[in-house]
Amino acid sequence: MEHIVFLTGRLAQASLTRVLAGIEAAPFTWEVREIGLQVAALMTADLIRRRVAAPVLSEGEGEKRRADRIIVPGRCRGDVEALSLHYGVPVERGPQELKDLPRHFNRAAQHIDLNEYQVAIFAEIVDAPRLSVAQIIERAQRLAADGANVIDLGCLPETRFDHLAESVQALKAAGFQVSVDSSDSQELLRGGKAGADYLLSLTLDSLWIADEVAATPVLIPRVPADEESLYEAVVQMQRRGRAFLADSILDPIPFGLTASIVRYHRLRARFPDAPIMLGVGNLTELTEADTSGINAVLFGIAAELNVAAVLTTQVSQHARRAVCEADWARRIMHAAAQHGTLPKGMSDALMTVHAKHPFPDTPEEIGEIAAQVRDPNFRVQISPLGLHVYNRDGMRLGQGAFELWPQLKLEDDADHAFYMGVELARAEIAWQLGKRYVQDQPLDWGCAAPRATEDLARWCAPGSTMKAPTNNAAEPGP
Repeated sequence: MEHIVFLTGRLAQASLTRVLAGIEAAPFTWEVREIGLQVAALMTADLIRRRVAAPVLSEGEGEKRRADRIIVPGRCRGDVEALSLHYGVPVERGPQELKDLPRHFNRAAQHIDLNEYQVAIFAEIVDAPRLSVAQIIERAQRLAADGANVIDLGCLPETRFDHLAESVQALKAAGFQVSVDSSDSQELLRGGKAGADYLLSLTLDSLWIADEVAATPVLIPRVPADEESLYEAVVQMQRRGRAFLADSILDPIPFGLTASIVRYHRLRARFPDAPIMLGVGNLTELTEADTSGINAVLFGIAAELNVAAVLTTQVSQHARRAVCEADWARRIMHAAAQHGTLPKGMSDALMTVHAKHPFPDTPEEIGEIAAQVRDPNFRVQISPLGLHVYNRDGMRLGQGAFELWPQLKLEDDADHAFYMGVELARAEIAWQLGKRYVQDQPLDWGCAAPRATEDLARWCAPGSTMKAPTNNAAEPGP
């Protein structure tokens, strides 16, 4: 059985031991080793090399056993690959919160790959006729960076799009797959002849356009309820041996959403192998609710129906991250379908507002840690009771920054007052919403907000709130 040595600091040692002891039927033996520093988050690769002798052997009585793996705190800075070479065994960062270790090992055991997906994302530029070619290319680059596979040029009724062909050709030259979305037959023809890969959308009455160009048509019914016209269009394209996508049209709430989902189900039952497109904009754009949850459900339906492509937009301000959310949703739901498991425990990307485990530490556990602190540095943690702020002078508990501020006595320390204001505001928001809070770290909004990837392999200059003030300097929590 694998033997793992966990390196930590004094404040976290007891908590880490309890967490590991609580893992039922762990497929490894373990040892917690405190390496002579108070705060685990301040551990570095250089410090480990100086304080932990190689090879790493168990410190208990009896026969010494060599570690098969070493796990360091999640925020440990430095080159852990170099540590692996130094000790001759894998050295890895654990989760940033030690309470997440059970889920960390569970996820590692599942080996679920979120790089795989089946659904292609068509991202529509709805105002393409009003944009220059350069602006369309710029918009396409942003959409592709968010996960779009096909750039859809949305044409507007009674609006000239004289540079349609030029836009298609420029996108193709830049390496994009392109679709043209119009109710005007002539625009579809121009787009197809310019080299568009897909045309949205053809009905039974406009199938002749497919005979004029090589572009793959997206088929729709004459009106959403006219399912037979869509079925006949599918049959005709199959007889011609032509590629196509079939779209039953998803209606918004409360104008037939349920009935339209049933139509998609009937389409799949009628044509088990036909490639289907699902347009989700009528839900994400026309429902005033967080789009991450809507996308999760819709892509779950897409996975069950074996949908080949989804058309999405991000026009409304509340839907401005729709493509990125769609990219995460298709990966998560594909993995769930492929592995026959619930879409849980794979990624927190779509948990944009709340966290599944917002309060890793109980008030009692926070109190135990606070009792060990012997310096003036403030630590901030949250629990179901509120915000816990503590240092050697004791614990302050409140439910908001304004309530706690008078107790900190920082009126004469502007730098530290600013720092604590930022941290208390973050902590208050996290406590109110039920999000995870970690001192000195920005709140995690999942894929709803971009977040720079932090390179823990190297040090960086501290920001203004991270510079230690003259006294009462804050430092990361245990």
